[in-house]
Amino acid sequence: MSSFFNMDNPFFRFMSRVADLMILNIIFIVCCIPVVTIGPALTGMFYTTLKMVRNEESYIVRGFFHSFKENLRQGIIINLIMIAAGVLLYFDRQIVRSSIGGTAGSVMLVVFGAMAVFYLMIFIYIYPVLARFYNTIKNTFINSLLMSIRHLPYTFLMIIVTILPFGILFLPEGMAAVQSILMLLMILMGFAAIAYCNSFFLVKIFDNYMPKEEESEAQQADETPEDTSETSI
Repeated sequence: MSSFFNMDNPFFRFMSRVADLMILNIIFIVCCIPVVTIGPALTGMFYTTLKMVRNEESYIVRGFFHSFKENLRQGIIINLIMIAAGVLLYFDRQIVRSSIGGTAGSVMLVVFGAMAVFYLMIFIYIYPVLARFYNTIKNTFINSLLMSIRHLPYTFLMIIVTILPFGILFLPEGMAAVQSILMLLMILMGFAAIAYCNSFFLVKIFDNYMPKEEESEAQQADETPEDTSETSI
């Protein structure tokens, strides 16, 4: 019985992790409210979950806000570029669907579909890359695309992990109660949980681009707020 109340018990470790993800998720949602700060908020969240996966995190809130502030300018610019690209891609596709028919329309829809896939691949990587590596905005985009292509199996797994939870929005009306519970869980810890799951894949990927001596230094420096490795793929 005494082992059950031991704080190193797997149950308590699991509940502690759940509590951390809930705190992280709430901070993330609050920091996303201005919209333009979604990029820095995503960066701060991935900075924290990458540390959590490596068991390097010390203070969830402190780590999040340090990364948020360190990457504020680049995160906002990247976020605005991603929003503009996403909106442009959506409206171009809608124009093609409504105005262009026949073979030309079908070909253009396939092209836009391929562009949407590449957009999603970049989106999956760009904020974790910004959180983990110091680089220019241009190189962050390039490295995100190249990593997503080079590690395609992991990329598709992370896309599935990212998209699958949003399937609760399309549950049939007869499952309204289940949908409400799942929506509540999503609000409480959903975004942080998605980032945490993807971070298991991202840690494996990023280890390929970290010099061994720098990797060991990062593990020893739990209090080091920002990784300054620059990668060029």
